[in-house]
Amino acid sequence: MPDLNGVARQLRATTLKLTDLQMRPPREVRVSVERDEIPAFAEHVRDRFGAKPELIVAEDTRAARGTFTLRYLFELEGVDLFIVASVAVPEDDRRFPSLATRWYLASRFEREIHDLFGLVPTGHPDLRRLPLHQFWPTAYHPLLKDASSPPAFADDGTPFPFRRVEGEGIHEITVGPVHASVIEPGHFRFSVEGETIVNLESRLYFVHKGIERLFETVPLTRGVELAERISGDSSVAHALAFCQALESLTALQIPPRAAYLRVALLELERLYNHIADVGAICADTGFAIANAHAMRLREDLLRLNARLVGHRLLRGTLIAGGVTHDFMTEQVTDARETVRRAMNDFDEVVEIALNNGLVLDRLHGTGRLSKATARELQVVGLAARASGIDRDARRDHPFAAYADVAPHVPVYSEGDVWARLMVRVEEAREAANLITRALGGLPEGKISAPLPALPVGACGFGLVEGWRGPIWHWVVAGEDNRLVRVKIKDPSFANWPALHYAILKNIVPDFPLINKSFNLSYAGNDL
Repeated sequence: MPDLNGVARQLRATTLKLTDLQMRPPREVRVSVERDEIPAFAEHVRDRFGAKPELIVAEDTRAARGTFTLRYLFELEGVDLFIVASVAVPEDDRRFPSLATRWYLASRFEREIHDLFGLVPTGHPDLRRLPLHQFWPTAYHPLLKDASSPPAFADDGTPFPFRRVEGEGIHEITVGPVHASVIEPGHFRFSVEGETIVNLESRLYFVHKGIERLFETVPLTRGVELAERISGDSSVAHALAFCQALESLTALQIPPRAAYLRVALLELERLYNHIADVGAICADTGFAIANAHAMRLREDLLRLNARLVGHRLLRGTLIAGGVTHDFMTEQVTDARETVRRAMNDFDEVVEIALNNGLVLDRLHGTGRLSKATARELQVVGLAARASGIDRDARRDHPFAAYADVAPHVPVYSEGDVWARLMVRVEEAREAANLITRALGGLPEGKISAPLPALPVGACGFGLVEGWRGPIWHWVVAGEDNRLVRVKIKDPSFANWPALHYAILKNIVPDFPLINKSFNLSYAGNDL
């Protein structure tokens, strides 16, 4: 397996025009790549290291460098290493080569960059708008540093150019963006033959909030508050990714006790979400009693959160450098006992549900996502593990104290609703185990360390395995201890397209069940 020095040596030996190659122990190699050579570079690291671009970031660096900057974060296969490639894009020629035909996820990042920065990915096969809807002015790109307030919006009624499926017996069903239940807005357009779905397209970003730009306007001390409000059910995970990015940028090491407490907090968040989802999936099969008990257990865990830190969703618990709340002996006892009782009841609910033939009939074979398709789409998190992809950032890129309390990672090959439910069941059980181990092994000492002043121009990233999947935060420091760029990737950004494939050849009434089995975040995607 390659190590940091080996990756750097191999990159130096290539014939590509690479400059400013730096090693950033323990796990990053950074390098500058000529704009026209980024496709060749990407193919080289793919073929040599099995690397994929998991994050592509645009930065408006014209004031400092006279160019835009693109960052490509490549995750290496099977090793805790990353390559960060930087590409300069001239202000007077805002084109850059597209990677869309090589990686589907890259195509989505490039569409986003085209909308928000006005940079043009040449060779992109589908530059339909992504975050900005049709009524946004075409020349307005809100993440440019010189972007002023947009002119008045004028919706002329031009629809989004959905692809139409035509043929005898084919008709369309449109759902949303406003839904009958209390969920966020998203538009789904089904092409069906009878009740069988032959195509699905979705249109999101109805709740695009400009959060990445908001990070540039708030003091650094308010950044965690903003991060934990990106997607309410992932408060800890997003706040932790943001804190880790700042700690990476400043090379700050957090105290061991804080690292263990971070594990406990993140697993408490994973636990209440997974239990709730198991109940909700059962409810969509018509087995409401399982959902009733799951909601009861979720409520017990939310009340535990409030007793531990004063907030049901665990907000206000993290800061760059550590955590804000220590757990006293009686709180540790309370947490371990409450989690134990919840899991005893949860196991009974699962046993009853999985012995119900009607439930199993709805779960098995429904919404199947093959491993090959999941790999092509770069699906992540629990959805990927349910389709046979054995990846989890807690194990593969350990953070907090996960190197000491290594998690068991359940993987299923079926790729259907049943597999996604079973991944949740096993991960809930493992979350309870990790909470018990982390709280039982708390080291003595401080719970935080002071964050140094941010070095101007420095950049870094945080990577956290939230309950849906990996969350990335990329941050760039500017003057006066403020951030000049924050880029966020929620797992829902990668996984929403997978729903389009999992639904194929299923019937329309199964859409709510399949959709719930992914349970993706509108807010986390739309930002």
